[in-house]
Amino acid sequence: MMCIRPIATEDLPALLQLAAKTGIGLTTLPNNEKLLQARIAASVASFAGEAEPAEQIYMFVLEDLSLNKIVGTCAVAAAVGLREPWYSYRVGQVVHASKELGIFTQTPTLFLSNDHTGHSELCSLFLDPEYRIGKNGALLSKCRFLFIAQFRSLFSQKIIAELRGVSDENGASPFWESLGRHFFSMEFSQADYLTGIGQKSFVAELMPKHPLYSSFLTPEAQAVIGKTHEATLPARSMLESEGFRYEGHVDIFDAGPTVECNVDDVRAVSQSIIVTVATAEHADANQTNSESVPTRLIVANTQKINFRACVMASAVPLSQIQKQAVIPLSTEVLKALHLMPGDQARVVALSARG
Repeated sequence: MMCIRPIATEDLPALLQLAAKTGIGLTTLPNNEKLLQARIAASVASFAGEAEPAEQIYMFVLEDLSLNKIVGTCAVAAAVGLREPWYSYRVGQVVHASKELGIFTQTPTLFLSNDHTGHSELCSLFLDPEYRIGKNGALLSKCRFLFIAQFRSLFSQKIIAELRGVSDENGASPFWESLGRHFFSMEFSQADYLTGIGQKSFVAELMPKHPLYSSFLTPEAQAVIGKTHEATLPARSMLESEGFRYEGHVDIFDAGPTVECNVDDVRAVSQSIIVTVATAEHADANQTNSESVPTRLIVANTQKINFRACVMASAVPLSQIQKQAVIPLSTEVLKALHLMPGDQARVVALSARG
């Protein structure tokens, strides 16, 4: 059975193993033991209520309970840019016109901005390739919404997610080659890594402050502005199904899109409900990973430090669960979620389709 829980100090070796598999593009999960150790410490302090607002990050791991194996991780930062600047390009346009010459042109531009300062951020999502099956990816991504819904005051009004931009099989980014390399004189992978480990001051020191005309870039670079890496398209589709939209901000290095949504408009936040836990009369009615029952649910306890979440297949439709305000859970699910009959749980349909 697969279960989500907060990351713990002893998970560092497993997290390092995952980080070694990420490749280029996932800046919030760098393969750096010292930094990951600090991230874990910040997460532990955040769950304990001991972290400053600028440092609050809530990291989770996906555990295969049958093997006691960590196979994925994800996180949500409470507010970005409160201690270090949070940069992105805002895609815009300028208009040049001359009535006398009969000329009217619209030129796309890139403005260096800090528009997302203070927003919450979904980050550090990575699932071991061997476990990219079934509903594991959806659970890993969407479990954060149940946590946010349960502890709403910890997060801002808007939430964002930076998506990986286009790069080739060698990790080369056409946007970087056309723009960033001229100002940084380093490889894309190195610049991406430095931002991931918190060394962001060079961005402000070296990047041009004036608007950039996109038409001066190579056609290849222009073509990838706001485009998502092929491997990240499923993650983008999943977020869009929850209400996230691209609003014209892109990464300063690979031009990958930032998608955003008001927290209270995220489907899994707004549609999640609190119910009372009961023991299932028939264990086969709530078996996880079953293909024979129609309704897939994410179920989580309502605890903070001991947060747990899993996917279950339910013979009882969510509408009936909501009406009765009771959810029957098998012994296996109760144990995984650290719940007892009579406790409360938060539940939502795994997808908008139910």
